[in-house]
Amino acid sequence: MRYLIVSLLLVAPHVAFAANEVPALKEVFGAKFLVGAAIEPAQLRNPTDAALLKRHFSSLTAENVMKPHRLAPREGEYNFAPADELVRFARANGMRLRGHTLLWHRNAPAWFFVGDREQVRKRLERYITDVVTHFKGEVYAWDVVNEVASDNAGELYRQTPWFLALGPDYIEYAFRAARAADPDTQLFINEYDTEEADKRERFMTIVRDLRKKGVPLDGVGHQVHTRIGASAAGVDRALREVAELGLTNHVTELDVSLYHDPGSCWENETGCQRDYGSAVPPALLSQQALLYRQLFAVFEKHPTLKSVSTWGISDAHTWLSRFPTKRTNVPLLFDQAGAPKAAFHAVVDPAFAIP
Repeated sequence: MRYLIVSLLLVAPHVAFAANEVPALKEVFGAKFLVGAAIEPAQLRNPTDAALLKRHFSSLTAENVMKPHRLAPREGEYNFAPADELVRFARANGMRLRGHTLLWHRNAPAWFFVGDREQVRKRLERYITDVVTHFKGEVYAWDVVNEVASDNAGELYRQTPWFLALGPDYIEYAFRAARAADPDTQLFINEYDTEEADKRERFMTIVRDLRKKGVPLDGVGHQVHTRIGASAAGVDRALREVAELGLTNHVTELDVSLYHDPGSCWENETGCQRDYGSAVPPALLSQQALLYRQLFAVFEKHPTLKSVSTWGISDAHTWLSRFPTKRTNVPLLFDQAGAPKAAFHAVVDPAFAIP
């Protein structure tokens, strides 16, 4: 047993306990993997968020401020100041910093794609060289390319502006430029739904091809944006398949949504499950806690898994409150007040009785 939690937790798992009454996540799991959170710089000035970060987390991920549209809205003009706040906070508190993300089709400014193939390639390589060089020695791991595999059966690569301009070679160009700029940082390819067999098959085909080409790929990032009622078995399989290639695993964007939405909700906000509002059924929080427990049990048994990061610190700030539609969602380990939830206790204490 890792820790004994006072018996009061069995009947009141959402009580706001003092910080020293619960174990720190980074201490519970630190011997096996880093525990991280995605954040925005403004959260560093929020006392509750800053306290949670310092106590529980050993790693930070830039939620948005290291993405291309934020770093370089115009060609050759960089705004590093917000991301540099994260660098300073991580350094001051002995935390590791993950860079997210060098290339992602959803936030690639149009200036990248002006001109012919060679011009686009040069812009890609120059951007990556400039950014990775700026953060050299501060960012220990980069998500070099994000979400490259197609969601469509029979189609390997996502048809992004990068793919349309350069074909699949854009992935290799990005990794080689990043390695040249910082030989010591770890380079990852990041993807969602790797726990789903069909998506994983397409994605792993891409990964194996990169390995055959000798592309400097150190590991795979698994987003694991999942939902209550899902199974941890697919995550287990994904981690094993990556390990079999001799690569490092990171879980990069973990959260557990309350909702089961069809694809149309994600595509055009139709068919979305109704908003629970402030009356979230307690049974859903129990299901959430159970899945978190199952996921962390899987994480702990994989020696190639070196980092687990939640996509947010607490339920007070989560992308799932506004996407795929605006509604209440509470997908993380800490509630909106920063108090540990049943999911937190289920993760840190195997003896905790989930309500």
